Amino acid sequence: MSQDILEITEAASFQIKDMMKEHEEENAYLRVTINGGGCSGLSYGMGFAHEVSEDDMQFEQHGIQILVDKESVPILKGVKIDYKQSMLGGGFTIDNPNAIASCGCGSSFRTAANAGTPEEC
Repeated sequence: MSQDILEITEAASFQIKDMMKEHEEENAYLRVTINGGGCSGLSYGMGFAHEVSEDDMQFEQHGIQILVDKESVPILKGVKIDYKQSMLGGGFTIDNPNAIASCGCGSSFRTAANAGTPEEC
């Protein structure tokens, strides 16, 4: 077990567990990834996984098994994933202290060490 790389709030964990139940993925891992793309160069990904690869770091929060590939660890260090509910619906929010720039749509970013692969909005 490695130390936690990122933080998932209690509100986000409730939502993730609901989604796992809804999609019959209760025994799955939550994989958090960084992908190239978006108007600022990098974008986040979250999904369910059933296998741990040798490049994965694994840890647990709020009863959820989380996987992060070793390449994404420096970019995700200190990230906080929350879930906010509003009158317009709800959604996950990601606060990344490593991001030095983000796009207007809020779905992509870049860090000082990794500019990613920026695309047109």
